[in-house]
Amino acid sequence: MTRASLLSRITDYANRADPYPLYEELRRTPVLHEEEGGPYVIGSYWDILNLLHDPRLSSDAANLTAGGHTGEPGGAEETNLPPSFIRLDPPEHDRLRRMANRPFGPPHSPHRIDSLRGELAGIVSGLLDGLGDTERIDLVDQFAYPFPVTVICRLLGVPREDEPRFRSWVDPIVAALDPDPDGDDPARRQVAADARIQLGTYLAGLVEERGREPRDDMLSQLVAGHGDERMTTMEVLTTSVLLLIAGHETTVNLITNGMLTLLRHPEVLDRLRLDPGLAVNIVEELLRYEPPVHLVPQRTCVADIEVRGVTIPKGARIWLVLASGNRDPERFPDPDRFDPDREDVEHLGLGSGIHSCFGAPLARLEAQIALSELARRLENPRLLEDPPPYRHNAVLRGPRHLHIAVDGVRR
Repeated sequence: MTRASLLSRITDYANRADPYPLYEELRRTPVLHEEEGGPYVIGSYWDILNLLHDPRLSSDAANLTAGGHTGEPGGAEETNLPPSFIRLDPPEHDRLRRMANRPFGPPHSPHRIDSLRGELAGIVSGLLDGLGDTERIDLVDQFAYPFPVTVICRLLGVPREDEPRFRSWVDPIVAALDPDPDGDDPARRQVAADARIQLGTYLAGLVEERGREPRDDMLSQLVAGHGDERMTTMEVLTTSVLLLIAGHETTVNLITNGMLTLLRHPEVLDRLRLDPGLAVNIVEELLRYEPPVHLVPQRTCVADIEVRGVTIPKGARIWLVLASGNRDPERFPDPDRFDPDREDVEHLGLGSGIHSCFGAPLARLEAQIALSELARRLENPRLLEDPPPYRHNAVLRGPRHLHIAVDGVRR
């Protein structure tokens, strides 16, 4: 029996709990290309960083080879929605991202995220209060998922009574993001396409409402535009779908991976309990050590690119394994050690370049508040299963459940 390809082993669910030895193997081959027509896989920090800033690497889905799918949040393949801005190149990417950013953050709305601190803390408190007198918690279902879903829905202006509907739509969409180097699953993609259409149809109704009766929410601001610069209705819909999916799915993983790591390092959890301000350092190190996004698949070369003496030809696909770069010993000393006191943490956990994470300020703040409050309020938390069951997705890597035993929940 022949040994499975390294890329197949990286995406194999059997290795989801600990892919890091495979990433170490990947870094020994700076440019991995295992079969004709297959992707070129990059795992070293400096190479990834350079490529994320290289205009010869396209994010436009139109440049993918036939049969390739985007493998990224917010994709709109097999629907009548146009691609979101993360699947476009300049200048269209820049135009749409600029308009989406106006109501979301600096420079146009510099205090938008920071002003949410009180509301975020209130949502976290409500979720922890709702746990009641319990000795067992599923951190994902009872906390890490509902928290960012609630936040992004409120930012956009989704009615609270409709928030539970989103999981039935989002789960199949996210499941379809998982790349398969050995083929594709048309049935899975069709389920995702149907869910995306249902989500788009629902949002279309909200967009129409906000056009008639604007409110103080992001959806109303996206519809209104700024001066002469406005999105089309379809662009508003696609951007809203992107924000809803990418705006919560990565944060779920960041919080869950974070608590799992803290429970494996109880001395750091104790420090956080005594010093909530440590959450800032912890979250940055988590974004390096256990990032919510492990790889960026399906970028396309629009010209030949040379990496470490290897010419990657025009039209070829490139996969960037961000989580491998984050553990690259050429960049980070002792990279497999979780160290919240690390002074240099210029990680790839939120990407880099023009496609760096749009919601990074919000994700950071959500994780800081969530982890500091979990540390403060959970009495003697301990893992019931290690490793926990993981999501099947190799792109957005995180536990599907995280069962924790506690002695109680402090008030």
